[in-house]
Amino acid sequence: MGLVVVGILVALLVLLLWSVVRTYNRLVRLRNQTQASWAQIDVQLKRRHELIPNLVEAARGYAGHERSTFETVVAARGVATGAGLDVTGTASAEQALTASLGKLLALGESYPQLKADRHFATLQTELATAEDKIAYARQFYNSAVQSYHTALEGFPGNLVGKLGGGHGHREYFEAGSAAEAPVRVNFA
Repeated sequence: MGLVVVGILVALLVLLLWSVVRTYNRLVRLRNQTQASWAQIDVQLKRRHELIPNLVEAARGYAGHERSTFETVVAARGVATGAGLDVTGTASAEQALTASLGKLLALGESYPQLKADRHFATLQTELATAEDKIAYARQFYNSAVQSYHTALEGFPGNLVGKLGGGHGHREYFEAGSAAEAPVRVNFA
């Protein structure tokens, strides 16, 4: 009888250890997924940032005296491309950049020659494509963060996460009011 009890205790201990290892590995996988999806956002943001100098130069050719608009866009781009920003800092910088880009793109309404320029139109299309990719990457990242938080807050993830270290909460990447507002285009 004593051997049966020892066998049951060993089996329970092995089952507990297996559960802890499995939960830890799941948390690591989900954490890595959030990091990889953040890297995808970073790639898309860099592509967006690369388009901005070309947009500014194209607009400058037609609306050279709109200096404050160009300086605002360039300054916002500089902040957005700054190294070391966390998720919240990146979101804030991108919101400011989106707002300044809205002013730059609005110049097309004031300057018909700019609006008709093929290079400017192509850059606008590329920017819109980049914005769509950023939105998709943001959605994927936020979904990965939600899955990670769900696993981390449930049992036994909450215990394993505390014991395992390196399993802190991740911030969601919020679009902000500038990205949520539709761009107004006037064809008149």
